[in-house]
Amino acid sequence: MTVPKFGLGTFRLKDDVVRRVVADALELGYRAIDTAQGYDNEGEIGEVLAASGVPRADVYLTTKIKPANYRRDALLDSLRVSLEKLRVEQVDLTLIHWPVPNGEVRPEEYLAALAEAREQGLTREIGVSNFNIAGLRRAREILGVVPLATNQVEIHPYLQNRRLVEFARGEGLHLTSYMTLAVGKVMDDPVLRDIAGAHGANPAQVALAWALAQGFSVIPSSTKRENLAGNLRAQDLQLTTEDMDRIAALDVGEAARIASPESARPVWD
Repeated sequence: MTVPKFGLGTFRLKDDVVRRVVADALELGYRAIDTAQGYDNEGEIGEVLAASGVPRADVYLTTKIKPANYRRDALLDSLRVSLEKLRVEQVDLTLIHWPVPNGEVRPEEYLAALAEAREQGLTREIGVSNFNIAGLRRAREILGVVPLATNQVEIHPYLQNRRLVEFARGEGLHLTSYMTLAVGKVMDDPVLRDIAGAHGANPAQVALAWALAQGFSVIPSSTKRENLAGNLRAQDLQLTTEDMDRIAALDVGEAARIASPESARPVWD
C-alpha cells in the first residue's frame, strides 16, 4: 500500500467532533486518515478505529512528529506513544511535521531517527511535510536509499507551488496537498463556481479534482457528513483542459499562503 490518493484530514478536529467525523468518514468509505501529534486527537481517532469494525489492514494511517519530539530518543518514544493512542502496532506513514530550520535539532538527527523508526517497524513508510526544494534535496542525501513516501504541503488554486511541484515531478517525489480548499475560500470563487455548474458539481469537488488530476493526494476535512460524502465524489469528476487552464490562472503565489509559522517554516520556494 502506498499513499492513497484520497484521505480524511483531521486538523483542528478534537474531542467528540473528531470522533463523529472519523466515524462518519469510515462509514462513507474513507480508508485513509491523517493526523498528527500536534493535533491532539490521536486518542480519539484510535477509539473510533477500534470500535469501527473496519479491518486495520484496510486503513492507511498517517501521523506526524511534532518539533518538540525531534531528538532521536524523543522521536522514537513519542511515536510509540502515538501508536498506543491510535491503538495500533504500526502506522502506515510517519512524517516530520515542519523542518524548523533554525531549531536545535538538525535534520541529520531527526531524519535518521525517523528512518530508525521505520527499521524498528513502528512505521511502514516515512516522509516529510512543509519541506522546500533545498530541504527535500538534503533529506534525500541524509536518508540515502530509504525512500520518502511523500512531502505534504499546502497546495490549492491560489497557491499552486509550481517550482516545488516541478522539482518533485522531476525527482519522482510524491506530493500530498493539504488545505486544498483554501479553508473554504474556493466555495465562493466565481471561476470555480462556473466550472462546477458546468459539471453538476460544487467548487470543493472542482478544487479536489484539480489536485487529483495533477497526481497529488488530498486530505480534505469537514465536520458535516454531507460534505464528507460530497468530497469523496470529486474522484469521479473529470475536468477539461480548459477547466485546468482557468484554475491555473487563479494562482497568486505567496500572498495566498495560509500555513506558515515563523519558527518552523522553511524559506518557501
